[in-house]
Amino acid sequence: MLREFNLDDADALFQLDSNPIVHEYLGNNPVKDKAESIKYIENCISKYKTQGICRLATLEKRSGKFIGWSGLRFIDDYTFNNHTNFYDVGYRLLPEFWNKGYATEAGKASVNYGFNTLNLKTIYGITETGNIASHKALLKIGLNYIEDFKHTNDSTLRWYNIKNLII
Repeated sequence: MLREFNLDDADALFQLDSNPIVHEYLGNNPVKDKAESIKYIENCISKYKTQGICRLATLEKRSGKFIGWSGLRFIDDYTFNNHTNFYDVGYRLLPEFWNKGYATEAGKASVNYGFNTLNLKTIYGITETGNIASHKALLKIGLNYIEDFKHTNDSTLRWYNIKNLII
């Protein structure tokens, strides 16, 4: 289940984003205190209001347990592969929920929402080159691998996209 973040998610989000295993392919920079998680949630809440979209809390349907986040985000504050002002599909899950299809299921729902509700022309995806599980999930969602690109001095990322064929 996907829903908008609220401040009650701060402890669960901190558990996710402070986990060094989760951050292995995210620059190895886990958050250090709950205030960072609260700031992330407040940023999402602001983006829901101003942009109509941001990452969503992801819950296991059977238990209602917070398992991570997923969804679309409008990237207007960073440049990736010479792109800015684009929609990115992403996900981040607690390790005990990896390899169960949740990223793929949530990603497909997000792409469908982007195309069928927001009428987006293209949705992008980004992952580190070594993150094979995320690479496979993006392909299962329907994105096409485009190319690898140098992001920082020590980081090479993979670039993906999917085009809305209905528009």
